[in-house]
Amino acid sequence: MDIKNTLTYRDIAEIPDLLEDFSARAGELKKTALRSERTVYLVGRGSSGNATLFAKYIWETFAGTITNFIHPHSIFEAARPLNFSGQSVWAFSQSGKSPDIVACLEKLLRWGARGVAVTNEADLEKNPLARRAGRHILLSSSPELPVAATKSFILQLWAVLWTAQVWSGCFSKKDFPDTIAQARRLVAGAAGRSGQVFFKKVKAAQMIGFVGRGPYNAVADDSALKFREMAKAHALGYSAAEFLHGPVGAYTRKDFVFLLSPGEKLPEDLLKVKKALDERGTPYHAVFQKKGKFPFNCLLADIEMKLLALNLALARGLNPDNPKGLKKVTHTF
Repeated sequence: MDIKNTLTYRDIAEIPDLLEDFSARAGELKKTALRSERTVYLVGRGSSGNATLFAKYIWETFAGTITNFIHPHSIFEAARPLNFSGQSVWAFSQSGKSPDIVACLEKLLRWGARGVAVTNEADLEKNPLARRAGRHILLSSSPELPVAATKSFILQLWAVLWTAQVWSGCFSKKDFPDTIAQARRLVAGAAGRSGQVFFKKVKAAQMIGFVGRGPYNAVADDSALKFREMAKAHALGYSAAEFLHGPVGAYTRKDFVFLLSPGEKLPEDLLKVKKALDERGTPYHAVFQKKGKFPFNCLLADIEMKLLALNLALARGLNPDNPKGLKKVTHTF
């Protein structure tokens, strides 16, 4: 199958236009992007959960906003009501239909929280999360059909960056259009990913690791998820510190690790990871962002990893759009 005939590629190819469309609507965030005394609570699963990790790094580092993660199980099992009076809870869900996220938000609203839903579903009749929240940040009006979330995840990161900008003016206005232009160039070169010199090692690897730091930790986690979903790879994402605190011990010469760098050189903590991999003889590839400004270049690295996962799936003769045993909406509750 040609990569450009897949639904997944078509979704990825849409990303630059959808980023541009969201930017045109970003002024609406002044009404919907709630904070409570510079504090926000976040909840999400899967790719949406990875997007909340990105939000924590961005909002605390650049926008002076403390963010806290909510784990639905603790909310469902709470022995007594928790005081969420006046607290802002952001619920991330591509479809707006994840039963546990909807139920969790409903309970938090009963405990006094104010909700914000971040979804890719414009039809409120099909979007219980947005209906319950009352405030809806729509990522796009373009449905995402493949199982693996690609454009919706990127748009969640984009919404996070725009929210930080609305809250604190922490970025240059030029950063947004520059990132869109870089994304267009990146998508245009999609077909060449399988020709890279390290691709054979990735294809043969028993285990694939992705290591990032700060916001790139979220990219590492979601890249690993896409390799699992699309290419049936045993893939895991880590922060640099987490990787060195044990997981590195499981990696051998038969595995492969991606080092996701925020700039043109590896930062100190990734250099430590590189040294540990060299000592173990584990193959690796450093993904440098020579273009694009941090943290906006996280989106560029994410697109690159999604395209690589797509190429790997096709090289293995798999259908990346509809992996066996997986569904678009996961019923875990």
